[in-house]
Amino acid sequence: MHISTKCSVAVHCLVFINEYGNVKRVTSELLSLTTGCNPVTIRSILSALKKENILTVKSGTGGAKINCPLEDINLYRIYMAVEPDAFEKLIGIHSMPSPFCPIGKNIHTVLNNQYMKIRNDLKTSLESVTLKEIIKDYHTMI
Repeated sequence: MHISTKCSVAVHCLVFINEYGNVKRVTSELLSLTTGCNPVTIRSILSALKKENILTVKSGTGGAKINCPLEDINLYRIYMAVEPDAFEKLIGIHSMPSPFCPIGKNIHTVLNNQYMKIRNDLKTSLESVTLKEIIKDYHTMI
């Protein structure tokens, strides 16, 4: 299984925007410095979060702000904003099993049923963690 780093970078950006967005203009260049990611990657992530109505971003001059209550933003929402097709790619199934084999002709259905349970469990887990909790954890660390 693989969850890309886009989700953790997005969370990093959101925590930074929450902490510093009221005292300084948070731009993709500034977020690039704090995350260690390319500004183009940051702009892509910010754009995805904006499209999901998690952020507002001023055009031209820059400056990102969180657009909704922190308890309304969970890891699933962030993850799906930055990796919309990730759940479909989470666990792959080999594409060419033999249709002449009793296992081969049934393995997709068998695995899809089990993998759907795993996806649902992961979704529930991601939905249970809010940005508010993450920021609270951050505050206990500083």
